[in-house]
Amino acid sequence: MNGEGEAGTERGGPGDLYVVIHVGEHPFFERRGPNLYCSLSIPFPQATLGGEIAVPTLEGERPLKIPSGTGSGTVFRLRGQGVPNLNGGRRGDLFVE
Repeated sequence: MNGEGEAGTERGGPGDLYVVIHVGEHPFFERRGPNLYCSLSIPFPQATLGGEIAVPTLEGERPLKIPSGTGSGTVFRLRGQGVPNLNGGRRGDLFVE
């Protein structure tokens, strides 16, 4: 930030301020561009018979219908539940395995 640092020596003007930000990994979500990815375990009977589960998102839990006969490794897509676009475009998606 120009001119937001400490004052210079001998009545010099303020210097520049540099800010360094380190972003850590999220313990549950993996980010790939605007999209988020996560894995959930469900009981075998629920995968076989179907049902509904609560999926964590950035804005709280959302319901997800699990169709009967769902196999291991199936990926579901929740549109618009990913990371917001900084330029005002649409949000990314959340992929749940």
